[in-house]
Amino acid sequence: MRISTSLFFQNGLQTINTQQGDLMHLYQQLGSGRRMVTPADDPLAAAQAINITQAQAINQSHADNRAVLSSNLSAEDGALGSATLLLQDLKTRLVEAGNGTMSDADRASLAEVLASTRDTMMGIANRTDGNGQYLFSGHSSSRPAFDENTGAYLGDNGLRKVQADATRQIAGNDIGSVVFAKAPDGSQAYVSAAAAGNTGSGHIAAPVVQDTQHAWVREARGFTISFQENSSGEIEYVVQRAGESPLPAVPYDAAAGKISLGNGDGVAVQVSFSGQPAAGDAFTVTPASDTDMNMFQTLDHLIAALGTPVSGNASAQANLDNALSSAMQKINLNYDQVLSVRASVGTRLNEIDALDGAGKQRDLGFSNRLSQLEDVDYYTVVSQLQLRSAALEAAAMAFKQIQSSSLFIMSSQ
Repeated sequence: MRISTSLFFQNGLQTINTQQGDLMHLYQQLGSGRRMVTPADDPLAAAQAINITQAQAINQSHADNRAVLSSNLSAEDGALGSATLLLQDLKTRLVEAGNGTMSDADRASLAEVLASTRDTMMGIANRTDGNGQYLFSGHSSSRPAFDENTGAYLGDNGLRKVQADATRQIAGNDIGSVVFAKAPDGSQAYVSAAAAGNTGSGHIAAPVVQDTQHAWVREARGFTISFQENSSGEIEYVVQRAGESPLPAVPYDAAAGKISLGNGDGVAVQVSFSGQPAAGDAFTVTPASDTDMNMFQTLDHLIAALGTPVSGNASAQANLDNALSSAMQKINLNYDQVLSVRASVGTRLNEIDALDGAGKQRDLGFSNRLSQLEDVDYYTVVSQLQLRSAALEAAAMAFKQIQSSSLFIMSSQ
């Protein structure tokens, strides 16, 4: 290696530049508050920081999704709360409609009240979430859930599921046909109804399941009760179970006040029955799961029945009583279903709160780990800054000495 005057100057300048570079890096760390100004400062920590930042971003995305879910479900809970109160009032009105002292005019007035109730319930079923999306239309959230005139369901069966956590999707809606047109899951209830062409005064009440373990109940099939005259001119009835041959005819005993549906293994279902049916009259007892439970169509049929004059006509009175009985049975099941769905909404909101708590805890963990990887230790940096400053001063003093020296001067001494 050849030693020259220029080499002295180069080494002195390089030493000063190195110290200034180190000093500048320390200033950048202090100014930014970050230990890693560039990935080269700590490649492993930089890679870990990228992974943690990505995980934190995903965690935040899930938090945003939960906020949307919470908003949608809260709006639905509000709608179902309104529906619950309305159904409670409706049940009271139905009991009032069965008052035997009401005149045709009174029932017509009540029909107008029920029509208003029906419109209010339709408004609840077609409520939006505030962003123009219908709550109960499934994936078809751009159109109303129900037709205002016919009460038919217009949406689809899609649940709008949202990724609430890494391994959990939560439905942010419920389907209108499930909320307003379906019996509760697992219900063993039956619904009775009279045929439209009945001419007698027979009235069938709500069926009562006598044995939940009876094969007929577990198989959930419907029954038809048909009345006929025997050879002696007496009224008898025939029970036929769906998909099976009719059972032997049984003489009708008005004083008994009930009809039992069952086989040799016992009574499955029993219905209270009154009045005098005519030959050709028929009644059905159908599992709620197989019954049309559309709340709006039930109200439409009831409103029409209440608007029909019945004074002095035993057959018309019986048709009205049967229509009221069927409507009350269906509305009671609709009420139970709305409560069931609302409970489900509350459960999902509670789960979202729990996931929010876990998500915030994870976010704190991510932030803490990023702080350990990226944040500067001010005590260490300040100490290094003082050390580098002293080193820079020493390098500057050494270079000053070099500036006043050369090989020619040194060789002449």
